Amino acid sequence: MSGEASRRIPVYRSLADLPAVHSRTVAAVGNFDGVHCGHREILSSAVEEAHTLGVQALAITFDPHPERFLRPSSAPRLLTPISERVRLLASTGVDAVLVLPFDAALAKMRAREFVRQVLVDRLHVCALHEGGNFRFGYRAEAGVTELQGFGAEFGFQVHLHRAVCAHGLEVSSSTVRRLVAAGDVKRARWMLGRVFAVRSTPAHGRGVGSRLLVPTVNLAEYDELLPAFGVYVTRLTVGEYCFQSVTNVGNRPTFEGAGFSVESHILNFEPVEMDETTPLELEFLARLRPEREWPSPEALREQIFKDVARAKRYFRLLAGG
Repeated sequence: MSGEASRRIPVYRSLADLPAVHSRTVAAVGNFDGVHCGHREILSSAVEEAHTLGVQALAITFDPHPERFLRPSSAPRLLTPISERVRLLASTGVDAVLVLPFDAALAKMRAREFVRQVLVDRLHVCALHEGGNFRFGYRAEAGVTELQGFGAEFGFQVHLHRAVCAHGLEVSSSTVRRLVAAGDVKRARWMLGRVFAVRSTPAHGRGVGSRLLVPTVNLAEYDELLPAFGVYVTRLTVGEYCFQSVTNVGNRPTFEGAGFSVESHILNFEPVEMDETTPLELEFLARLRPEREWPSPEALREQIFKDVARAKRYFRLLAGG
């Protein structure tokens, strides 16, 4: 599994859901798509300061992603749907997560209004931690310079964090999305600080019933970001079971009309209880090759044997054997 520990903390889905806040808070505001290494550094600093001061650390994010509301036709597919983002935010050590609905009212709110009404009057923020490229307010009118000015005006500290670099590359959500979309799950892993994974359920079809009786699992339709078409070494968690697997993402062009699928072949298979609601986590460990059309099913079968052999070698090396 991805190794992110689950923590049960309060998750508020709007300002109206918040209990009356009388004590101060230390907060970080952002989309936090991917909750990557840069996000985690900002959030861990907020947590450290909050606990030093004896106040709560709060992560503030948005749903939907602002681009989904403002520019739906060009909005990116996300690394982390909101449920996964909240889970990952909880693992950073914050005391609570506030998910602000991004709607017309919030989109039109001026930067000063957001600071005064949300951060100061409602959340009693005494310190804010942000990255240097943070922007907010109507049409992203304000940046960190304006934020520092608001801090001086309303009496809260602003701590700015430089971008984190991983293997010489500056970490950002947009960069991670580009890497995943290109199938470069190795470099995406450097930036995320963990394996890129997708959480879903099984697709209806062969082998899905009261038990999984065949070593193949298809992911249900998934609307967010997936790696580029190709074949990957993966790890598939089915409920409480974790399997080594090889996964094909794509249209299976060797078979006419097969259509798009995310199909995982389990290497160390054993029958397991599963139905269409069983949680699945599919981790993309390494890319083996791009998807291509083979001259015959027999040629594809021969290549699959090679893919499986390479995947097994990967897991042997991973285990140190």
